[in-house]
Amino acid sequence: MYRRTLIALAAIAASLVSPLAMSQSGEIKIAHIYSKTGPLEAYGKQTAVGFMMGLDYATGGTMMVAGKKLVVIEKDDQGKPDLGKSLLSAAYSDDKADMAVGPTSSGVALAMLPVAEEYKKILLVEPAVADSITGDKWNKYIFRTGRNSSQDAISNAVAIDKAGVTVATLAQDNAFGRDGVKAFKESIKKAKFAHDEYLPAATTDFTAGAQRLIDKLKDQPGRKIIWIVWAGAGNPFKIADIDLKRYGIEIATGGNILPAMASYKNLPGMEGATYYYFGIPKNPVNEAMVAQHYKQFKTPPDFFTAGGFSAAMAVVTALKNSKGDTSANTLIKTMEGMSFDTPKGKMTFRKEDHQAMQSMYHFKIKVDPAFAWGVPELVREIKAEEMTVPIRNKR
Repeated sequence: MYRRTLIALAAIAASLVSPLAMSQSGEIKIAHIYSKTGPLEAYGKQTAVGFMMGLDYATGGTMMVAGKKLVVIEKDDQGKPDLGKSLLSAAYSDDKADMAVGPTSSGVALAMLPVAEEYKKILLVEPAVADSITGDKWNKYIFRTGRNSSQDAISNAVAIDKAGVTVATLAQDNAFGRDGVKAFKESIKKAKFAHDEYLPAATTDFTAGAQRLIDKLKDQPGRKIIWIVWAGAGNPFKIADIDLKRYGIEIATGGNILPAMASYKNLPGMEGATYYYFGIPKNPVNEAMVAQHYKQFKTPPDFFTAGGFSAAMAVVTALKNSKGDTSANTLIKTMEGMSFDTPKGKMTFRKEDHQAMQSMYHFKIKVDPAFAWGVPELVREIKAEEMTVPIRNKR
């Protein structure tokens, strides 16, 4: 009798434990670490919206892949490298995250890369840009859907690199700014350089920097351009107020979020290249994202919304192909060379450095009273195969 009771109790206990075990094994946990607050808060929030929207789209609204529920754990790195590093470690160890996505800042990303290697888990970088992330600081657990500094630079060179042009650069004194200028200078073959101006990331008064740029450019013959690489707070386009036209100096830059592109209204005809603008790509994924964003927020999706959406498409495609297997070795084999659809069209993870090869868009700014920002009209799509993006790691 006593033995039968023990067996019955054991059976009851097993029936109570099994659903819990099943629910745990039936989940795929994804840590999304980004700047919910801090200097890049606007970028981070867009990425988060795009990521959740993309997961919903890619799973047909089920948030399920291979019979497993996708669970997203959000963490705020505040744009602080040490915090980002500790949050990723906690996500992998305490939260048992199967993989991670993020962060917003290149400085935070560089601090996080060794953590992915230590825990042998995938970190999908979106949207941090610095070349060194997939370059000399890279390891095999790192993939990136976001564009890198070289892709920005090569595409912008298409608009600027002409004989008889003299260029000076204005950039933030951080990994994003310095990697951006380095890649841009490598991409320029015909134009010549006059000066590189680096300012603190939190700069709000650009007067002194602008004067140094003017002094270096004003006596140069031919066309004179200041190419700006800037992210987050501060408005470097204020330098246009210092009457650059008096010296025949133009401004050029890449794309940005819509609020920042309000400054572009003062620069009609300015050329550059952008990662994304909602009115440019023509494909079903972009159409779906734009429609959903208008429905949900009554506004168009922005620069980093597309990035978050692209990261989600990469995650779901990889997990479908791996049949829900989240082990790093399986995912690395699955994702190397993998193509996936995004709002920008098809992207492909290059095997050598796991950088997503993707189109960029050469634009010219048009002023349209219907929009609060300068509208980047497409000059032409610069396709992935047209850009020789350097492999900067030692693989």
